[in-house]
Amino acid sequence: MSHVMVHPGGSITVTDAALGQVVATAVGLVPGARLRRRRGAEVDVKGGRARVELDLAAPMGAVLPELGRDVQLHVTAALSGMCGLAVDAVDVTIGELDT
Repeated sequence: MSHVMVHPGGSITVTDAALGQVVATAVGLVPGARLRRRRGAEVDVKGGRARVELDLAAPMGAVLPELGRDVQLHVTAALSGMCGLAVDAVDVTIGELDT
């Protein structure tokens, strides 16, 4: 769902595609993490609050809880910093290991 910010001088709309790109870029900043093609990322925005569901691949040998937490932190920082969203949750599923 697009995110609309209304100000006295007008409004700013961040589209679903742009939100998806923010999330994908944030995931890409975590070494080894990548979005899986089939499911990738879902961003749900309601009332200025976001919930994110991610389906990731990780490198074999990575410490998966650490990688997942790093992704959560990067995605939260990106959505709050770039889009002004409060992030309620970033749910991470690691569904594939890269060898």
